Amino acid sequence: MTERILDLSEQPARLRVHNGLLVIRRQDDQQETTIPLAELAVVIASHPQLSFTHAVLAGLAEAGASFIACNTKHLPAAMLLPLETHSLQTERFARQAQLPRPRRKRLWQQIVRAKIRAQARTLVARTGTDHGLELLAGRVGSGDPRNCEAQAARIYWPLVFPRKDFRRDTDAAGANRCLNYGYAVLRALTARAICAAGLHPSFGIHHHNRYHPFCLADDLMEPLRPLVDRAVAALWDTLGAEPELDRDTKRALLEPLLARYGIEGESRTLFDWISRLAFSLAAVVEERGEKLAIPEL
Repeated sequence: MTERILDLSEQPARLRVHNGLLVIRRQDDQQETTIPLAELAVVIASHPQLSFTHAVLAGLAEAGASFIACNTKHLPAAMLLPLETHSLQTERFARQAQLPRPRRKRLWQQIVRAKIRAQARTLVARTGTDHGLELLAGRVGSGDPRNCEAQAARIYWPLVFPRKDFRRDTDAAGANRCLNYGYAVLRALTARAICAAGLHPSFGIHHHNRYHPFCLADDLMEPLRPLVDRAVAALWDTLGAEPELDRDTKRALLEPLLARYGIEGESRTLFDWISRLAFSLAAVVEERGEKLAIPEL
């Protein structure tokens, strides 16, 4: 089985199985696409108008693939795992839950460094200088004991938006509400990639909350948040004022999250890059690697 991920989120469709193939019929033009079941690792049902037969679920399970059903917020609500490979899944969950604290701290160091460097690139693009964030990123220690993440935030937020007294406030309107929306979509993409990599989204590296099922998504999405920040800042520049969360704003915020990005000669969707990041974490959990594949977007 490969690590091919099928993310059905863009349009309504009907799924069925025929001669070992997954058949996808789009409802808008009735065109059909076929994919061998043996090539699939994960099928993610995210669009609310998807329908599928029992044979689809059984066929995917027999081929060793997982099926993830998402809720109206496009976050994973349920995951069907093949019983024949349940021992591997159980072992991976156990290793993830028991990941040693020193290793989790080193992983968090990588994430915070990547986040601050992404913020630095954003400031360079907007102001012509990184205002010391690249230097600060190099000072991030294991577990970020100096709280460089917070130091970077105090420098970053007043500079990334035109209003110098801007503060990040999750309960505020205007630009803050737009940021909340963009982050929610990014969180959904990350949570789906985590489940597709066979990891449990509740077992965080740094974030932990007994009532929050997506702590790991909040961890892995940190270096990617500046994508949303740039989109909101661009709207602010265009409007000359704080953007409000209307239909046009939502469309503008989704564009960078649905775009393709070229890195080192490879052009992939954001979901593909996040999936690579999630699979690199799975390799760390299974002691097959030490470094996260964090894309520099």
